[in-house]
Amino acid sequence: PFSAQVWRRIAPLMAARRTVYLFDLLGYGQSDMPDGDVSLGVQNRLLAARFSHWGLERPDMLAHDFGGATVLRAYYLDGLRYGRLTLIDPVAVRPWGSPFVTHVRVHEAAFARMPDYVHAAVLEAYLQTASHRGLDAEAVDVYARPWRGAVGKPAFYRQIAQMDHSYTDEVEGRYGALDCPLTLLWGADDQWIPLDTGKRVADLLRPARFHTIPNAGHLVQDDAPEAIVSALLSEAA
Repeated sequence: PFSAQVWRRIAPLMAARRTVYLFDLLGYGQSDMPDGDVSLGVQNRLLAARFSHWGLERPDMLAHDFGGATVLRAYYLDGLRYGRLTLIDPVAVRPWGSPFVTHVRVHEAAFARMPDYVHAAVLEAYLQTASHRGLDAEAVDVYARPWRGAVGKPAFYRQIAQMDHSYTDEVEGRYGALDCPLTLLWGADDQWIPLDTGKRVADLLRPARFHTIPNAGHLVQDDAPEAIVSALLSEAA
């Protein structure tokens, strides 16, 4: 649930070989940040609309975290189909969301009114928990930038307040083998969605390949981007 910038080290490599569509979920990154619904309940419908607008039929999909929840909801609820699907630490089954997320959901207004310097410290601490190796200053700036300022700060807490397990509960009972090859990658040291949950997801979705990525947290893209590139290239071979 950061932005399309999680793919900044991976998309350029794939774009040398494929046509790449890289986009932010509504309310995230460089997208509009409306004072309204930006929950998982709307993201799958927007993805279906993108497919229609771009004229895509069975594209290969790469998705992480909320992106994973979005492509799964779109598959089971909107009838979207993919050529291949690669999921990285997806939000798919409860429980998901850190203790910080649980706390913000109860006290959204109080967090949104915090002084900017307190928000900056909270935001960086939150981002760092997504990485096992630790995010450098460049990564922190890239991920935090959309959540700063008069629009970004309340948007950050609004997004968290709308994180609800009902959106994964709605589709979990439908999970099963997909009609396309599925690769599931999981950071062995993910603090946000532990590896044991990843194994549960694998049991439900029955991927063709399930790989545990050592020394990687939730942000495998930063901790071990080479593992993702390797998986994508081996799939294409």
